[in-house]
Amino acid sequence: MKNDFTRSKGILLIILGSILWGATGPMMEWILNNTNLSVSFFLTVRLITAGLCILFFLAITGKKIFLIWTDISWLKQLVVFSVLGMLGVQYTFVAAIEASNASIATLLQFLGPVYIILFLSWKNKIFPPKYQIIGIIGTLIGLFLLLTNANVKVLLISKEALLWGLAVGVAFSIYTVYPARLMKEWGVLLIVGWGMLVGGVVLAGVTQVWKSDEWTHLTVFPINLIVVIIILIGTIAFILFLSSMKYITAVETSILSSIEPLTAMIISVFWFGQILGSWQYIGVIIMLLFVTWLSIAGEIKWMRKSKG
Repeated sequence: MKNDFTRSKGILLIILGSILWGATGPMMEWILNNTNLSVSFFLTVRLITAGLCILFFLAITGKKIFLIWTDISWLKQLVVFSVLGMLGVQYTFVAAIEASNASIATLLQFLGPVYIILFLSWKNKIFPPKYQIIGIIGTLIGLFLLLTNANVKVLLISKEALLWGLAVGVAFSIYTVYPARLMKEWGVLLIVGWGMLVGGVVLAGVTQVWKSDEWTHLTVFPINLIVVIIILIGTIAFILFLSSMKYITAVETSILSSIEPLTAMIISVFWFGQILGSWQYIGVIIMLLFVTWLSIAGEIKWMRKSKG
């Protein structure tokens, strides 16, 4: 019964996290299309605010939030995750939304497993096994249909959007894989909180956000309300997604996280009236199926290897 309960808990966490993160995409698209807020300014405010809130909550509940800063080895890993993982996935995702739309950006994020496979194959100097090759080819076919609607002469998004979209997949793979040891040692909330705060401070320093004239936009309704909602539900989504990994398998995570782009697409249809072409929808289905296939086939192979 206990195993069933923890598994159900993990499933609930990933479903809620995926729905909430999928919902933030269209909200960010509205902000970027209807205000003069830049990607850098918006993300600086979002990351620093969310990070401070999480760390404050941990502090008042008795967590020693500064202890990780006393160990240089863990601190280095935290900084890498904060900049390349947390800031990386947030910046590329929002930039991809600005250059295209929330649906496309969310779907391109799902290329993460392909990057992980290619990196590990290069690192270990081995050719990917057949099931991974099948998964990669299938995913790329789906991506081709999504971006062209089966017309080889047309690219339905700009080159800038494509580059940011591909970068989302790279950043998402780092964000998913890199912090595993950190979170096991220090906990999900602490790493997410510091990751957001450090990432936000780095971005603030690079862009010199204190000199920005965009602060006045945050006093305007409903801009300020939507920004608060994005910060709130986006932070909760990050925590739920990462927390679910403790209770369910990679297969279940891969399958259930497909709710994320579907949520973004459904909201975009009703909110913005965005409709994809028929072949694009087929491409979406193919992408989700083959990304899931990569996880399922990998899990089956791992189980057989363990039994052997």
